[in-house]
Amino acid sequence: MSKENPRVVIIGAGFGGLRVARELNRAALQVTLIDRHNYHLFQPLLYQVATAGISPEEIAYPVRAILRKQRNLEFRLASVEAVDFSSQRLQTSTGEISYDYLVLAMGSETNFFGLESVARNGFGLKELDDAVSIRNHILRMFEVAVHEPDPEIRRAMLTFVIVGGGPTGVECAGALAELIRLVLIKDYPGLNIRDVRILLLEALDKVLAPFPEPLREVAAKTLWKKYIELRFGAAVINFDGQCVYLKSGEAIPAYTLIWTAGVSAANLAGRLGLHQGRQGRIIVKPTLQVPDHPQVFAIGDVAYLEDSQGRPFPMMATVALQQATIAAKNIPRHMKGEPLHNFIYDDLGSLATIGRSSAIAQIGHFEFSGYLAWLMWSVVHVYQLIGFRNRIIVLINWAWDYFLYDRAVRLIIPDGT
Repeated sequence: MSKENPRVVIIGAGFGGLRVARELNRAALQVTLIDRHNYHLFQPLLYQVATAGISPEEIAYPVRAILRKQRNLEFRLASVEAVDFSSQRLQTSTGEISYDYLVLAMGSETNFFGLESVARNGFGLKELDDAVSIRNHILRMFEVAVHEPDPEIRRAMLTFVIVGGGPTGVECAGALAELIRLVLIKDYPGLNIRDVRILLLEALDKVLAPFPEPLREVAAKTLWKKYIELRFGAAVINFDGQCVYLKSGEAIPAYTLIWTAGVSAANLAGRLGLHQGRQGRIIVKPTLQVPDHPQVFAIGDVAYLEDSQGRPFPMMATVALQQATIAAKNIPRHMKGEPLHNFIYDDLGSLATIGRSSAIAQIGHFEFSGYLAWLMWSVVHVYQLIGFRNRIIVLINWAWDYFLYDRAVRLIIPDGT
């Protein structure tokens, strides 16, 4: 490959960044992919790591292994500290990198909406470390509670509050309920299952807002059947590590708060000096170019673009993947001076699981719930995992859990190991 080939730098090895890199496989370009982790993370299954369903390595795959056959690509493990758009250079933790084209695909991070006490004492669920920390904490609560003589303190230790009624919150609540009531209760026969509480708090008046009303009702009923207390209009304002305080004035004694109530664009987006929309996302044109910087594209969670109805495209993997394909097509077209493609989202549907044999699905005008939707959810997620080994191991773990009511990944791993 000639050194004269233009360089495309991609920041972020998530769904969008990885797709752009792959799509440029045969282009006459030098591709540099930068990420602060050396792996691609399948975030939709993070909650299963947090609830001891699967191991961390089953949803993460080394970037170098994924792209080792791509001759025009180099991977750099680094953090991007700044971007000089005028000179087209990036400052990273491993030195400067120049670019001819830049793709911003940094993804998103947990948005605590300024609630410092929640950020300090609660758990987000966006990174692999978050999921492992949650798993450690849940298991430690049971280990400590089994020896706690004070019944009030013991009940607080066994009260688990999940904030946010979106897909992540609902899926996490369902998985946690099954972990506790089908598995952990057998490990801790000295504990009374009646001491355990799982609360799903939603500030609005509905869960799974993007889904149609009939499917939302199915999800809510399923949550109640799993003994999950679903609370609407419950806005959290403080959490000190031992008690959750609501805007209504109610205080809920609890040692665990998992925050799934919101995300915002990755922190780097706010440090680039670009125009931002809601949730700190970078405003882009329909071609996914950043205004005033035609060589810069933004995709996925970090990009803000509205549809024909004036609604921002959702922060979902399907959006990121489709935007990545358009960006990868537009870069060579821009080089040649050809007209660029506008992004048009093809909604492939939505899926959410609430636990064993329970899920909801909307595919076009069709709506499903129950076992069929759960089977569809399982097939889609296993298919999307990277690596044949990971797919097989996840299937084995799911089968083991499904038929034997057991989870093998009940490990408390000390931090730093």
